[in-house]
Amino acid sequence: MSKSITPQETRDSDFAGIMAGLDEAVAHAEGRPEGAGVRVHAPESVDVAAIRKGQKLTQEGFASAYGLPVATVRDWEQHRREPDTGSRLLLKVIQHEPEAVRRALAG
Repeated sequence: MSKSITPQETRDSDFAGIMAGLDEAVAHAEGRPEGAGVRVHAPESVDVAAIRKGQKLTQEGFASAYGLPVATVRDWEQHRREPDTGSRLLLKVIQHEPEAVRRALAG
């Protein structure tokens, strides 16, 4: 008989995959050897407000859902600060796979 995979194991696996991808992407962006061979196209900019609004979340709800400081979300949306490479990559993953990110962060 095969062993059933628990929801926690699924979240752990999702989180590990997301983090490994982000680590590789950041390494690549920084020119570190562990990023060699990885072809990641980090967006130059992201529309944080559009990503958040696409999920029908307030700034507070978006920040809470993804473990971000609400002040950071506000700064990004009001263009007082721009997300760094890792944050832009995470925001793109949130835009396209929000449930995977939520599962990964729920554990």
